[in-house]
Amino acid sequence: MQIYLFRLNLNNREAILIKMKAIFTALLLLVLLPANAQEAFGTLSGTVKIASGEALPYATVFIEDIDRGVLTDELGSFSFSNVPLGKHRLVVSHIGFEPDFKSIEIHSGSIKAEIGFTLEESEDTLNEVIVRGKTSATELETEGFAVNVIDTKQASLRNIQTNELLNTTVGVKIRQNGGLGADVNYMLNGLSGSAVRIFIDGIPISAYGNSFNLNSIPPAMIKQIEVYKGVVPGHLADDALGGAINIVLQNATQSNVNASVSYGSFNTMQSSVNGMYRFKKSGLTVKGSLFHNYSDNDYKVSGRSIVVTGIGGVQTPVTARRFNDAYRSTGGMVQIGYTDVKWADRFLVGFTGSNDYKEVQHGAFMTIMPYKGRFLESDAMLANLAFQKKGLLTKGLDLNVTGLAGKRNRIVSDTQPWAYNWNGERAIDFRGNEYMYSWKSQQEGGPTLAKINRNVASIRTGLSYSINNHHKVLLNHVYSGIDRVDTDELRSLLENSFRGTRDLQKNIVSATYELTGLDDKLRANVFGKYYQQLTVNTDPEINEASNEIEDDITSANIKNEGYGATVSYAVFPTLTVLASAEKAIRLPNESEVFGNDGDNVVANPGIRPELSNNYNLGFRLGTISLHQHDFTISTNLFTRNIRDRIGLPIETSLNINDETILYENQGNGTSQGFDAQLDYINNNNFGLNFNISRFDLKVVNRGVEIDVPNTPFFTMNGGLRYSFKGLIQKNSQLNLFYSMYFTDEFSYLVPQGSNTVGDEFFSVPQQVAQDLGLSYVFPANKLVLSFDIKNLFDERLFDNMSVQKPGRAFYLKLNYSINDY
Repeated sequence: MQIYLFRLNLNNREAILIKMKAIFTALLLLVLLPANAQEAFGTLSGTVKIASGEALPYATVFIEDIDRGVLTDELGSFSFSNVPLGKHRLVVSHIGFEPDFKSIEIHSGSIKAEIGFTLEESEDTLNEVIVRGKTSATELETEGFAVNVIDTKQASLRNIQTNELLNTTVGVKIRQNGGLGADVNYMLNGLSGSAVRIFIDGIPISAYGNSFNLNSIPPAMIKQIEVYKGVVPGHLADDALGGAINIVLQNATQSNVNASVSYGSFNTMQSSVNGMYRFKKSGLTVKGSLFHNYSDNDYKVSGRSIVVTGIGGVQTPVTARRFNDAYRSTGGMVQIGYTDVKWADRFLVGFTGSNDYKEVQHGAFMTIMPYKGRFLESDAMLANLAFQKKGLLTKGLDLNVTGLAGKRNRIVSDTQPWAYNWNGERAIDFRGNEYMYSWKSQQEGGPTLAKINRNVASIRTGLSYSINNHHKVLLNHVYSGIDRVDTDELRSLLENSFRGTRDLQKNIVSATYELTGLDDKLRANVFGKYYQQLTVNTDPEINEASNEIEDDITSANIKNEGYGATVSYAVFPTLTVLASAEKAIRLPNESEVFGNDGDNVVANPGIRPELSNNYNLGFRLGTISLHQHDFTISTNLFTRNIRDRIGLPIETSLNINDETILYENQGNGTSQGFDAQLDYINNNNFGLNFNISRFDLKVVNRGVEIDVPNTPFFTMNGGLRYSFKGLIQKNSQLNLFYSMYFTDEFSYLVPQGSNTVGDEFFSVPQQVAQDLGLSYVFPANKLVLSFDIKNLFDERLFDNMSVQKPGRAFYLKLNYSINDY
């Protein structure tokens, strides 16, 4: 019966792959459509400036005859797509400035038109409070979800990784075991690990593999980052229990190119190039991006585990450099297709490739015997597809399809039998003799050249229909599939012949209804989600009766339902109250079920899904403008009621030095707390932001409610920015930056009863990290030079399991960009 079911599942999988290939083929044929079928519409773009020549952000640009409008971005640029050919009248306005009117014609000879506006300051400037129109980010942040939208424009000019940018966001804490390329854990309002899902343009980042991650992707490749806490909208249909982070890649339709290179401490180099060219007449578009990162990660570490054992077993504390922690990643993406044409707003097919190499300095903890010679290597080769069309067949009907399929591979190499100390030398026993591990490898379990080969596929389809300005319905489906085979070159041919396969398939469907009413003051969202995940373990074994090899197949088919709702109400134009709730499901992921040798994770096929009832209540005040002062304040109260929480084992003094870990159901728990954020801008020159997050995370373990260890419960972040215009050179700009990160003391060990003597040994101390930076924007806004100092005062910083992070570091970066060439 089991074998029959397995064949049926295999046939289903083949059918799905055949359907995906058919979709790819059909859409690819659209590339061959003649150009003359695309000339009924054109694009219209331009800029809005003030009399001094500076860009005017958030001005309203309106095309009267077709009743369409947009806001300019921070560079004063705007763009319309699918504009009918012919003459059009544009109106540009902004509070405090006189409106401007112009006419322009888009004709068949050139289906792209450009226009510029210069607004004069109004003599009747208001002295009272000014309320500005909403940007697209503000629109998203006032829908009812507990969501923050991060703009990457400023960060792309500095030596900031995407993870560092996320770490400044309210309610977000990045847990990273070391320097560039180290394992990263994302925590939102107390929930972390796989409870927080990461997406790239709506596709789960897990499909891309280890070599294409947020350590690798530079901010210059990213348009914006959306952080959803607790309640995740239906269009990101996935099993995100604690929230989701959606990385929206650059999707502008104007030709552009951006290149950057940086170098700094620990022999760290990061470089990237990304650009796009669009043929104006046909709409044919070519996009490409490349990145390369490298670091020795040889920063200094010290502490109770950083010792050298000498003759007689005497341990001498030392300050050592990490010597087996280098990281390298290289990757890129190329796409070709059409943008802003009659039959598609965006149709692109392409290829994503990446490779990374990471040395492993130690296991889950920093023990007195570090590793040397153990490393991981990954690569991915994936075909990708993106199709978007607004007004498909009828007005209000929108279709969005994104997908990828291909191969991912990972190698774990551990063949060095000698023991080493923190000086990078071979360790000695109490007699002074060098010695080998009895298991002949750095990590217990024996030498290995393990390979994990995966065939992966993920496709997301979203269909939405706007019935009118007040009612909208959405239907979304995401499919993810992984076929995994594990082998090891150091095992015998017979052993490798008996290696099993691991298959995981996941389908999630969501339906959403959106309501806008009461003169756009009320916005509501109701959604339901259906989850289905099939895991299949196939292990060959010899049938003793027939002496033949047969497959022993075990499978689990998990099904569940979730639902949620959000509501927001604008009490005043500047004050919005937001509430949201969701019954959320989180299915065990591949590593939690099947294990992962490279991350020191062992399998747990009996692990159960994690469930949570999530609630948010908050408000958003602003943006309020008073003279040249802009304020925005937001806050959120939250509670998460968790059942069968999935996490790392509750640490005790018995397993504190274990090199391997497994994920398990820790029990039921709760996370309750609040976060708040303040943003202030003065005359676009001075900026201040500050946020605070405080929560309690408890779980019932062995019948006793305890604080979840290895969790910082109280964090604060702050930042200052000041700009000097026209310094040294006319039309140049110097920006100064300061950032502060505070993490309160926490322990990675559960208190052992009422006697707390010695518990401080497992305490991670209170930490304050401070960064300082500057960027100089040369005239014409094309070349930017920046310099950053990380961990300004060289504080000792720690994270997961008290793993030490880098000390003070210096970085220099050059960034060059050309827009709309």
